[in-house]
Amino acid sequence: MNSDFTCGFIGLGLIGGSIARAIRQFYPKSRLMAFEINRDALSAAAADGVIDTPLSAIGKELSDCDYIFLCAPVAENNRNLAELKKYLAPSCILTDVGSTKTDIHKHIEAAGLSDRFIGGHPMAGSERCGYINSRALLLQNAYYILTPCEGVPAAAVNAFKELIASLGAIPLVLDFKMHDYVTAAISHLPHVIAASLVNLIKQEDSPEGIMKMIAAGGFKDITRIASSSPAMWQQICLTNGQNISALLTTYINSLTQIQKEIENAQPENLYAFFDEARRYRDSFIEASSGPIKKVFSIRVDITDEPGALAAVATILALQQISIKNIGITHNREQEDGVLRVEFYEKESIEKAAKILSAKGYTIY
Repeated sequence: MNSDFTCGFIGLGLIGGSIARAIRQFYPKSRLMAFEINRDALSAAAADGVIDTPLSAIGKELSDCDYIFLCAPVAENNRNLAELKKYLAPSCILTDVGSTKTDIHKHIEAAGLSDRFIGGHPMAGSERCGYINSRALLLQNAYYILTPCEGVPAAAVNAFKELIASLGAIPLVLDFKMHDYVTAAISHLPHVIAASLVNLIKQEDSPEGIMKMIAAGGFKDITRIASSSPAMWQQICLTNGQNISALLTTYINSLTQIQKEIENAQPENLYAFFDEARRYRDSFIEASSGPIKKVFSIRVDITDEPGALAAVATILALQQISIKNIGITHNREQEDGVLRVEFYEKESIEKAAKILSAKGYTIY
């Protein structure tokens, strides 16, 4: 792919910032410009060398762009289309990064931009938001769903697929309606469930907060996504509510069924329920860093004394192994080691385990 292209960003948060960083890393000769209402984020992106041209408004500078990424919240993207249309070059491809697609496709059609819009949804994210948390590796091995309008030339779609693939992501073309149903099932509904579980614990906890204090292991893993942006998930529910509601009804029915089997103490049905879930879950392809991401971590037995945690961190740092997170596990019901070390990449697990084992540590 030609490396001398120009990209514009409307919004530069976690996803927009990560895409911009990835383009800068893989295409250092590219020219990047951005408009972001958070002036501190825009200044930081310019200072980092990620953005060449900070924009104070949506204006004529964007007419130089080969690609423009809409990375603002859904409602803002829709409002920006009329102003943006004034400056689009005939060959410019417009795309977005939203988690729902039906709504933006309707607005694109109303704006008369169906001949140049390729909807985009990088299935990657973090519990943290904002440009400050963006990183080029966020897209690595993540599915990046594309929903091109029918009027977009096939050559343009293929070129954009090549660009996304070159950033380390896995492009997958879907119809936008299919996208919204699929993501409602594997992303949106799980967020609703995670939030409801956390709220349940808050509601049912003792005055002393015992449940909160010992919540760890499996509970923390399955509810991690409840820490995501409430504003974003509010908008997702508002723009994909029909699909989420339909699947939620099916899920509630399945909960009612398992509730009856628990109440009636039906051992065969209960075993089948968990076994079927286990078998299907074990068949998943672990290639995505999407909304429920694979965690790269090890557990290490350490003595309960001052400096023990720091010693492990120092050993790994001296071997130039980057640690994403490290902490003591206080509830070991589903944890094999007292210290949990999380890494950014799968490759770091084997390297860290080998180094720490050589130092006499027991690794799980």
